[in-house]
Amino acid sequence: MSRRVRVRFAPSPTGPLHIGGVRTALFNYLFARKHNGDFILRIEDTDQGRYVSEAESYIMESLRWCGLHYSEGPDIGGPFEPYRQSERNVYRGFADTLLESGNAYYAFDTPEELNSLRKDYEAQGKLFQYDTSTRNGLNNSLSLSSAEVKALIDSKVPYVIRFKMPENEEVKVNDLIRGEVVFHTSLLDDKVLFKADGQPTYHLANVVDDYLMKITHVIRGEEWLPSLPLHVLLYKAFGWEPEMPEFAHLPLILKPSGQGKLSKRDGDKLGFPVFPLQWTDPETGEISSGYRESGYFPEAVDNLLAFLGWNPGTERELFSLDELVEAFSLDRVGRSGSRFDPEKAKWYNQQYLKNHSDQEIAQLQIPFLEKRGIKVDLKYLSRVVSLVRERMVFPQDLWEQAVYFFQAPERYDLQQQKKVWKSETPAIMADTRELLLQAFEFGSAYLETLVKQYVEEKQIGFGRVMAPLRLLLVGSGMGPHLFDIMEMIGKEETIRRIDQGLLAIR
Repeated sequence: MSRRVRVRFAPSPTGPLHIGGVRTALFNYLFARKHNGDFILRIEDTDQGRYVSEAESYIMESLRWCGLHYSEGPDIGGPFEPYRQSERNVYRGFADTLLESGNAYYAFDTPEELNSLRKDYEAQGKLFQYDTSTRNGLNNSLSLSSAEVKALIDSKVPYVIRFKMPENEEVKVNDLIRGEVVFHTSLLDDKVLFKADGQPTYHLANVVDDYLMKITHVIRGEEWLPSLPLHVLLYKAFGWEPEMPEFAHLPLILKPSGQGKLSKRDGDKLGFPVFPLQWTDPETGEISSGYRESGYFPEAVDNLLAFLGWNPGTERELFSLDELVEAFSLDRVGRSGSRFDPEKAKWYNQQYLKNHSDQEIAQLQIPFLEKRGIKVDLKYLSRVVSLVRERMVFPQDLWEQAVYFFQAPERYDLQQQKKVWKSETPAIMADTRELLLQAFEFGSAYLETLVKQYVEEKQIGFGRVMAPLRLLLVGSGMGPHLFDIMEMIGKEETIRRIDQGLLAIR
């Protein structure tokens, strides 16, 4: 590549960042890093009617949490600042350039007039479009005289500036993922480039900023593919074709069913997050779950998203962010949509949980336990983690898997009672209690030897002691090695739980 690679992630701050947007940012980041280039964050906030002030900081925090550190952006600056489109104030001049070259025109049609036309067309079973076939009969500078246009502008009649789509041309573009794509201008409408409120539309601002910021590659979602011919034609109209970036349109992320795009509205409704961080709607107060708050590791989310559309060409599934950079290439990104699998997301998280030390996972438990009013020693907590971590998917799973390490059972599983509690069980448990009470040490190995000797002397099955004893100490049939549990909770608590259980279970 002759030019230094420069890519941008350019979200609109109209709400929380969808996980699909994070995937787009990730692929841009991987591509830039792979080619020792620049990854830029640009906030496209020209649609002030939909702007949500909290969304911008949410976007930046989401990228930081995922480890996608940009080299230029609104909060850190850079050589092409400002990085908020609302602060750039350069777009009207470029719209005027298009007017002067005949590639754009003024349109004075009111929203009411256009709505009326749409209804008329619908009544005839047709679809109205402001395009090469209709524009000459509408209220614009193509159908009006220059004097009429000037009079309307001088009278401050609201207008928009539309791109003048060429007639009967083919627009051919090589997409780095899809190969050659072809568009016919006869099927395209004359998009608005500059709105009546004095703000540029996405199309004009996007192309102008990509050119001014020297963007070399535009990597974005498939939903932007219909905008591609207009963007290419804008580069040509400005005379910027030699500097035009290469384009790559990523496949859609589909719902778990494979039917339809995974949308923001699917959040929580389908039983899993679709946002990287928890989001509280500033207007309604409605809370949507996030991957971070749900207990996912950012590395797991990155790994999961990388495999939604891309594959390394091997059987390997686990990559660090640096390893993804090394392995990534656009030619291994597919064209078809990728089905989101919530169970696979959990699997990835479990793999990354296994990579963390007992102490690291224990440290993550402290806020969860403190919310329950429980304070424990980090060493003790680390030991608990070591005993139950194989059953954990998320850090907060510790409570469900290991609650008995912190408090005595409040109830006893009825199914387990029916299964293990026989008429002779209370007497066996009373004997076991005395045995444990007299133990001169309370280590796991010693306790196991002690109980085994008792079982052999009484000539009863080991399960007739261990299963009901577990029920008394844990409240169910779950948990790691029972003697490890006894060592952890200690003699006094073990005896207390046996006494409590013998009174409760009849």
